[in-house]
Amino acid sequence: MNRRILIVEDNQHNLELFKDILELNGYVVLTAEDGFEGVRLAKEERPDLILMDIQLPGIDGITATKKIKSDASTINIPIVALTAFAMKGDDERFKSIGFNGYIPKPVRINEFIAAINNFFL
Repeated sequence: MNRRILIVEDNQHNLELFKDILELNGYVVLTAEDGFEGVRLAKEERPDLILMDIQLPGIDGITATKKIKSDASTINIPIVALTAFAMKGDDERFKSIGFNGYIPKPVRINEFIAAINNFFL
């Protein structure tokens, strides 16, 4: 069974890059370009994993994650923060919000796919 990953990312270049990397590694990819669409697709599609940008139009990635994690139908979907603003202590901060991990941007392809694969071991 192919795992489905929802990418919520407003930067078109990043979105296409992440999508291409994941599809080349056998994942089925769904995309959303803002937080509202991300929440909607999470509820409708129930992906196996969500990659959530933090800085998004509409509602930001933190708010979108809180909405997804507060819904009984989507609470168990793992969500990984994608952020260009990685700082010391972010891992703990993101986990306290409800994220299951985070990946700093710009991504390193091998580390990126290894992090994604770890969610399905």
